[in-house]
Amino acid sequence: MSDPGGELLATPGEDSCDVLIAGAGPAGADLARRLAQAGASVLLVDSLVDLRQAAFSSAALPWAAVQEHALPDAVVAARWSSWTLLGPGSDRRSWTSATPAANAAGTAAAEESVPPLGAVLDFGALRHCLAERAEAAGAELRLGWRAVEWQPDGAQARTLLRGPAGAQRWIRSRWLVDATGQQRALLGEPDHADDPLVSGGGVEWLLQVDQAVWQIWADRLSFLLGSDWVPQGYGWVFPMAPGQLKVGVCRLDDPGRPQPPLHGLLQNVLQRLDLAQALVLDRHGGVIRSTIRRREPHQNGPLLGLGDAVSTANLLGGEGIRHALSSSAVLAPLLLQALAGRPAALRRYPRRLRRRLGWRWSLSGRLARRTWLGLDGPTADGRLRRLLAGLEAGAGAEDLSALLFDYRFERYGPRALPYLLGWR
Repeated sequence: MSDPGGELLATPGEDSCDVLIAGAGPAGADLARRLAQAGASVLLVDSLVDLRQAAFSSAALPWAAVQEHALPDAVVAARWSSWTLLGPGSDRRSWTSATPAANAAGTAAAEESVPPLGAVLDFGALRHCLAERAEAAGAELRLGWRAVEWQPDGAQARTLLRGPAGAQRWIRSRWLVDATGQQRALLGEPDHADDPLVSGGGVEWLLQVDQAVWQIWADRLSFLLGSDWVPQGYGWVFPMAPGQLKVGVCRLDDPGRPQPPLHGLLQNVLQRLDLAQALVLDRHGGVIRSTIRRREPHQNGPLLGLGDAVSTANLLGGEGIRHALSSSAVLAPLLLQALAGRPAALRRYPRRLRRRLGWRWSLSGRLARRTWLGLDGPTADGRLRRLLAGLEAGAGAEDLSALLFDYRFERYGPRALPYLLGWR
């Protein structure tokens, strides 16, 4: 048996590749593309038979991320340049960029000259697009197959795939990547008592509405905050294509108290927003599970974790896509060095990923746990109301984006710090 930088040896009848990636989400597909472009043989597998289905992500992100990852217009469902925060209670606050986005009602020239603050993606189209990019680069894509177990074999890995009609196939690879998201199908659960997984769940419906209703929510991200909207969580309304809205709710899990069903909370939101009679085009849901400090192992011999499998989903806003793509950008060059015979390069992976996510990451996680788990009644609503009033007095739409997407809490010291520390 060779070392990780040497020749790959497979037994007769057994498929082989340099890298097997389990999970064709944004992180897995992007990594497959990067490796294949560099000449590696890559097999990318996913349990879905159609990557455009089960589009469970709300998929809002800043425009800088769209540009950084060169995402095409085909995956952008809507652009936005405003924020609206409803709650606590009947409160309503709005922030609008000085350079509003050109949406469906705008012109192509305006879209080119005036960048929006961000986009809402069609998550199914995004996955399909990234997988197509990986195939175009030379990666092999097998849909309807999932990795069910793996075993080390010398310095390499043997992985059992299960496919349609119960078909099974062993794959030998020099490196194996778990990109199965929060399921951690191959890495398993992290064993860190001092930094346990924090879990949350969400449900989201895609609605068809008339143009007048859609226009109310167009060009903005709208969030529903306060315990009367969603106890221990929040809700949202995002624009999609003209005449379509995403409406959802999510919350962090708290085993210490009763948890009202998420579907009931969503129904209440729809009633309060006069959207209960809208045609439902799709219903989906998802789970987020991340540690706060991100100290779990990123490698187990030839097995590497990627994206949500190593807690790159941020708990504060339930964000996963752009951070998962960042993990691919960090891992790819290190994995290529390992394929070239320098496996020690992968030791730098956890540190480099922590540096890429930034020092504010743990602070945002602690804020998420404090804010959402503590959002359970009038006292908590009052704390949140005071924070929002402070932001309303001195922050613009761009500032709010910096706060919620870049976690730049230090820019709001006198307003946000007392809240972060629990002083008010």
